[in-house]
Amino acid sequence: MMEDEEFEFAEDLEAILHLTPEVQLAIEQVFPSQDPLDRADFNAVEYINTLFPTEQSLANIDDVVNKIRLKIRRLDDNIRTVVRGQTNVGQDGRQALEEAQIAIQQLFGKIKDIKDKAEKSEQMVKEITRDIKQLDHAKRHLTTSITTLNHLHMLAGGVDSLEAMTRKRQYGEVANLLQGVVNVLEHFHKYMGIPQIRQLSERVKAAQSELGTQILADFEEAFPSQGSKRPGGPSNVLQDACLVANVLDPRIKQEVIKKFIRQHLSEYLVLFQENQDVAWLDKIDRRYAWIKRQLLDYEEKYGRMFPEEWCMTERIAVEFCHITRVELAKVMRTRAKEIEVKLLLFAIQRTTNFEGLLSKRFTGCTLTDVPGQKKAESPLDSTNPFLEDEPGEDLGTEKDEDLTKPRKPKAPDNPFHGIISKCFEPHLYVYIESQDKNLGELIDRFVADFRAQGPPKSGTEEGGAVLPSCADLFVYYKKCMVQCSQLSTGEPMIALTTIFQKFLREYAWKILSGNLPKSSSNTGGLTISSLLKEKEGSEAAKFTVDELCLICSILSTAEYCLATTQQLEEKLKEKVDKVLVERINLTGEMDTFSTVISNSIQLLVQDLDAACDPALTAMSKMPWQSVEHVGDQSPYVTSIIMHIKQNVPILRDNLASTRKYFTQFCIKFTNSFIPKFINYIFRCKPISMVGAEQLLLDTHSLKTVLLDMPSIGSQVLRKAPASYTKIVVKGMTRAEMILKVVMAPHEPPVVFVDNYIKLLADGNPETFQKILDMKGLKRSEQSSMLELFRQRLPTPPSGSDGGPSLSFSTPTPEQESSRIRKLEKLIKKRL
Repeated sequence: MMEDEEFEFAEDLEAILHLTPEVQLAIEQVFPSQDPLDRADFNAVEYINTLFPTEQSLANIDDVVNKIRLKIRRLDDNIRTVVRGQTNVGQDGRQALEEAQIAIQQLFGKIKDIKDKAEKSEQMVKEITRDIKQLDHAKRHLTTSITTLNHLHMLAGGVDSLEAMTRKRQYGEVANLLQGVVNVLEHFHKYMGIPQIRQLSERVKAAQSELGTQILADFEEAFPSQGSKRPGGPSNVLQDACLVANVLDPRIKQEVIKKFIRQHLSEYLVLFQENQDVAWLDKIDRRYAWIKRQLLDYEEKYGRMFPEEWCMTERIAVEFCHITRVELAKVMRTRAKEIEVKLLLFAIQRTTNFEGLLSKRFTGCTLTDVPGQKKAESPLDSTNPFLEDEPGEDLGTEKDEDLTKPRKPKAPDNPFHGIISKCFEPHLYVYIESQDKNLGELIDRFVADFRAQGPPKSGTEEGGAVLPSCADLFVYYKKCMVQCSQLSTGEPMIALTTIFQKFLREYAWKILSGNLPKSSSNTGGLTISSLLKEKEGSEAAKFTVDELCLICSILSTAEYCLATTQQLEEKLKEKVDKVLVERINLTGEMDTFSTVISNSIQLLVQDLDAACDPALTAMSKMPWQSVEHVGDQSPYVTSIIMHIKQNVPILRDNLASTRKYFTQFCIKFTNSFIPKFINYIFRCKPISMVGAEQLLLDTHSLKTVLLDMPSIGSQVLRKAPASYTKIVVKGMTRAEMILKVVMAPHEPPVVFVDNYIKLLADGNPETFQKILDMKGLKRSEQSSMLELFRQRLPTPPSGSDGGPSLSFSTPTPEQESSRIRKLEKLIKKRL
């Protein structure tokens, strides 16, 4: 019965203590617990199964039940203590709440009293200040009225005086009075609805209009458009009239300036008409001399008549420039066939010199279109002409000494740059055509000089050095580029770039590629007896030493051209307008010079490679089957080493300034020689065991020489580049492995095939066939060997499209025979 009561109590308790997930989560955060009994999803069955997982564990059920009952009693005690404590807390809380309510009521009463007193104080202050505010408003209105009446009196009197002075042409007094009247009238803008005020405003406008018309008439009378200047020079009346024009509508000032400048330059239009002989380009100096005299005459006679802020001297000069540009463009269109490059450059130089003179004399404040300022180039210390400082260069020819004296200021510092000289831009095709012709003659002279002087000689400073014509070409390019950029930074620069591209290609093919020695296809042949009789130091290479020096010089020159062409492209992009930068591209010309470099290196490689061919042919014809003992290195090895020692030091010395291309030569030669050497090894058949040992000794000697080839014959020992060493080691190691496979006995066949697969990472049956041919096996034996080889090959990985991929593995000590150890001793003794 007690158990039933406990069960009912548990159900009631579970119904009462059913908590929401939010409350359960809050409890877990405040009282974290790892006890399974505290979990919200507690399952009694799973908990009991955890306590008693097996039947044997039921033996301690009494202990478990006692522990649980003890825990229940402790929880009951804790709950009882908490419940009793909460009883007293509730009583204290109710008492504290009552006290708080009483305090709030008292505070509310005090706040109400303070608010009532504040309202009474505010009402009292308003009564005190009401009269003071009325007095302040009255004072402000009275002051405004008196000020307005005073301004009205001044305006009425000023308008009357202004009209009287205008009729008497008293411009000196009018200038000061008019400015004051205009300032006073601004105070009456909001009173324009009053008829009297509106009438005064209309009288002021009428006076201003009358003054403008009157001043223009006075200037027209003093400086008639179609007559001569007024005798006696300017008057004080006109000087004061200019001060009045400053206050009037800006249109009056502009009209006065326009009439005066037109009258002042009317003589220029007559003297330098299009049909006059003095208007042509060869007498362009007279134009600038005339305006200089006129400016001096203006300063002397009329300098004080116009206000300084009008900048009349600069305005006259600027208007002269605009008229001159139009007139020169007109006369050049009419006589375009008479324009020669020398005459054009003369006119441009004189014009740019005059523009430079204007920049020194004036600020350019009257110009509406001032060229943007560009950042000046910082000079760099280099022999490259495009990395040097660029002073203002002469636009004339070298033969005309007068044209070399004046220097044109740099365009970025000159706001007047192009104000006249822009008219020459449509005719710059004459200059471009001239440069095309000059560069063609320059290339032809380079070709003739090269044929007359001959190639650089070995043992001289010119051997392997950059050809002098290369520097001359780029110096001329720089001069043309600077000249053209001073003339125009638009389409003419693009046309000049096209000319540069044309002659860069011509230089590459006519001077560089055209003078490369031609390789011969006749390699000849050497017999064993000729190799034995060949004296040390005899020439076997196809190219002479001078020809090798020439190839190195052309290679160095092409490298210089490649780097300098890149600098030329950058400089052209700096000089040309930003919108045209994308049209400058010298990548094709740089690729041409790269091709010359590649061809030069290939010629050097073919030369040395062909020199070694007779020795390799002799190697393949030696009777390797009849070799009886291993001796010193074979004669063909001595011949190959001799050619390497003859050629490589010459190339290294001549390519000292281009070390990276010497390294490329070494890499390309080994990439060509080693596969060819291996191919000739396969031709050495049949070969005996002793012959294979001798050939292995020769291979090791060649490997040693190839590893030292970059520094061979040099007093300074320098470690070869890692990339080169890797190629030599990999290639010559394969040759050694081939010979070791040949030396290994072919019985039993399984061991031989496995050794081949381990020593040579090559799953090609053709290579294996060549090994069997070198060993001299019969066709029947070869067939069984090939079949066994195909069976023993490792299975290629899935997805591979080639033959079986074999990993290289070095031979184990057990695979090395006694003959190989003997061979190593001979090699050490030889070294």
